[in-house]
Amino acid sequence: MNNPLLEITGVGIEFPTPKGPFCALQNVNLKIHKGEFVSLIGHSGCGKSTVLNIVAGLYQATTGGVVLAGKEVNEPGPERAVVFQNHSLLPWLTAYQNVELAVKRVFKGKKTKAEMKDWIEHNLELVHMTHALHKRPDEISGGMKQRVGIARALAMEPQVLLMDEPFGALDALTRAHLQDSLMEIQKELNNTVIMITHDVDEAVLLSDKIVMMTNGPSATVGEILDIELERPRNRIQLADDPTYNHYRHEVLSFLYEKQRKPDTEAPAKKVQEDENKQSDVA
Repeated sequence: MNNPLLEITGVGIEFPTPKGPFCALQNVNLKIHKGEFVSLIGHSGCGKSTVLNIVAGLYQATTGGVVLAGKEVNEPGPERAVVFQNHSLLPWLTAYQNVELAVKRVFKGKKTKAEMKDWIEHNLELVHMTHALHKRPDEISGGMKQRVGIARALAMEPQVLLMDEPFGALDALTRAHLQDSLMEIQKELNNTVIMITHDVDEAVLLSDKIVMMTNGPSATVGEILDIELERPRNRIQLADDPTYNHYRHEVLSFLYEKQRKPDTEAPAKKVQEDENKQSDVA
């Protein structure tokens, strides 16, 4: 395989507290290749968002570092676009204008006005939002807002798309539609995605690789699971697929047996209950 697009090497980070330094991450190592869809999963407080923020350049690692396409990451940049759980759209701007802000920032002097207009509309079309170009955030649903947020991120033509639980606040049906859209977009663009999720089914459905984080403090990469399911993937067909269900079980086993929260014992019955809950989302 070719050289990785993104390398996270020996990353650790400490935060100052009144009681002294708090070690959130320790010795995190990960290699991601172009076109890969990678999910980070783990219990709350395991440092998933901290890893994402270091890759985004929002946090500086205390030890180790991140290299993207041969260049060290030490500040935010348009080659890494972030989609948060909260859509973070400017409420007084339309869907078109929210995407336009990002496009002007990245392509000013590189694209003509007409080219920028075509590019904005193209990215809103990718997320099926051409019918709402001129609607403001308060005039569209939560799922539509996230679609606009994804369009804005894609319009920056990032080398890596970073997604922090992008569908976590949405209902199950809307989340499923957006997952399908994301798979369509990735198939068309072959973009590299790092996504944080708490949803085991979402991770298995979307990912080429699932990175399972150990509990904090001093959280690190516990296991990496390669998902070798053919694409395109159909959630209905996969529901009874033994390989798909094997991957689900592997992730649940890590989360509820190998990385049991200290305050919650998780016997086999608990794992089965959670498997049943996860099935509701599929």
